[in-house]
Amino acid sequence: MASAPASGSVSGSAPASGSAPGSAFQYAPAPESRAIVDIAPSYGLFIDGEFTEASDGRVFKTVSPSTEEVLSEVARAGADDVDRAVRAARKAFEKWSALPGSERAKYLFRIARIIQERSRELAVLETLDNGKPIRETRDADLPLVAAHFFYYAGWADKLDHAGYGADPRPLGVAGQVIPWNFPLLMLAWKIAPALATGNTVVLKPAETTPLSALFFADICRQAGLPKGVVNILPGYGDAGAALVEHPDVNKVAFTGSTAVGKAIARSVAGTDKKVTLELGGKGANIVFDDAPIDQAVEGIVTGIFFNQGQVCCAGSRLLVQESVQDELLDSLKRRLSTLRVGDPLDKNTDLGAINSAEQLARITALADAGEAEGAERWSPACELPSSGYWFAPTLFTNVTQAHTIARDEIFGPVLSVLTFRTPEEAVAKANNTQYGLSAGIWTEKGSRILAVAGKLRAGVVWANTFNKFDPTSPFGGYKESGYGREGGRHGLEAYLTPSSPEGER
Repeated sequence: MASAPASGSVSGSAPASGSAPGSAFQYAPAPESRAIVDIAPSYGLFIDGEFTEASDGRVFKTVSPSTEEVLSEVARAGADDVDRAVRAARKAFEKWSALPGSERAKYLFRIARIIQERSRELAVLETLDNGKPIRETRDADLPLVAAHFFYYAGWADKLDHAGYGADPRPLGVAGQVIPWNFPLLMLAWKIAPALATGNTVVLKPAETTPLSALFFADICRQAGLPKGVVNILPGYGDAGAALVEHPDVNKVAFTGSTAVGKAIARSVAGTDKKVTLELGGKGANIVFDDAPIDQAVEGIVTGIFFNQGQVCCAGSRLLVQESVQDELLDSLKRRLSTLRVGDPLDKNTDLGAINSAEQLARITALADAGEAEGAERWSPACELPSSGYWFAPTLFTNVTQAHTIARDEIFGPVLSVLTFRTPEEAVAKANNTQYGLSAGIWTEKGSRILAVAGKLRAGVVWANTFNKFDPTSPFGGYKESGYGREGGRHGLEAYLTPSSPEGER
C-alpha cells in the first residue's frame, strides 16, 4: 500500500441520508459520467508488447465493488505465462539498459504526459474497479501517478549523481506485485524507478483491480515503449508466487499483506535477488493537549477514512491526551456525522465501497471482535446502499492495548481511540506494535514534534498533517511493515548495482 494525499472529505458535506444535522441545505447528486471510459468485455495478458490469452485459457471476472456488476473478463496468468513474460523482459533488457538515460527519460516523460491527458478516463476506471470515491482518484491518485513518472524521468540521466557509485548499473528483470487499494499509484511507484534505472518489468496487479494496469499497458504502446520492457500479468496468488520464484528475476518488489511479505522473504532467501517489501501497518495518530482541535480532527478523518481506511499507513490508532479527550471526541463525532457514504462516482461522496466481499468480511469480523472484547462502538447514522460492499465509518472508545482492534491491521474505516498522559507514555503506546510504517503528531510545539518524532519507530512521521505524499520523498517501514524504500532518490537504490559488465547478475 501503500497511500496518497487527500483532504479526506468535504467539510460540511452531508451524510448518505441527504443532509447533516442542522444543515440548511442538501447536496444534489453529482455523478461523474461513465461514458468517458470504454471497458472492453475481455482483456488478455500483456506480454512482449501484445495482448495475448493465458497459456491454459483461464479467465476471471473483475467486478465493481459498489454495484457488484461484472466489468470485464480478464485472462488469468499461470506459471507458463510468467515464464513467457520474464523471457520477453530479459530479451528487452539488453537494448533498454543500453540506451542513454536521456533516451529512457523521453519514454517516461511521454508516459507521464499521456497519463495526464487520459487522467479523467483513468480516474473513472479506477473508481469503478476499486470502489474508492472519484474525488480521490481524480484529485489524489492520478496527479501522483503522473508526478512519479515525471520525477523519475528526471533521474534517468543523472544516476551517476544519485549517491550509488560513479556508474551504477540496472539489475535486470524486476518482478513486481502490487495491491488493490491504490492500483495505478502502486504501479507508478514501482515501474517508474525501474524503467528510469534501465530495468525491465513484469508486473502482477491484484486480481480484484486489474483494469487500470491493463489500460497502462495500452499507454505503454501509445508512448512507443519498446516491446518487452513492461509486461502486465493479471492473475491470482499462484502467478505472483511464480513471478517471485522465477530464477531469471533479479529484483522483487511487493506491496501487500505482512503474511505474504514474509512468504516472499522466505522464498528468496539464499538467492541473489534484491527485495523491497512494503507491508502492513497500524499507524498511531498522536494528539497532544495543545493541538488545534479542528485541524487535528480533519487530520484524523484523513488518516483513517481516506480510501475507506484501506491504506497501509492509515492512522488507525488515535492516541489522544486525556485532558482533551472529551472535547476532541465530541468534535470528531460531529465531523463523522457529516460524511457522505455512497456512490463512489458521485463527486460529493466521502466514503466509497469496500474493495471486495472478502475484505468486508474481515473488517466486519474484527469490528465485532472489538465490541465483544468490551470496546465501545459508535457510528454516525447513515444509509448504506443495498448492493455492493459497504461499511459505515466506525469509532471505538475505551480501547486498551490488549484489544484485537488495537493490535491487528483492520484495513477498513475503523478507528481505535486510546489515551495517554505524558509524551513518554504516548511514544511507548505508539511503538507498542509489531508494525512500523507511519505515525502522526499534532501539537503547536516544534520542539515536541522533533523530540517525539525521533523516538517513534515508524518509517514516515507526519507533523500536523497526515497522508501527505510527494514523489521526491521516500516511503517505507520498519519491523513487520517491511524494508526498503520507495520514492525519492532512495527509491532508485533497489534497482541499481555497482558498476559491472552489462547484464551480469
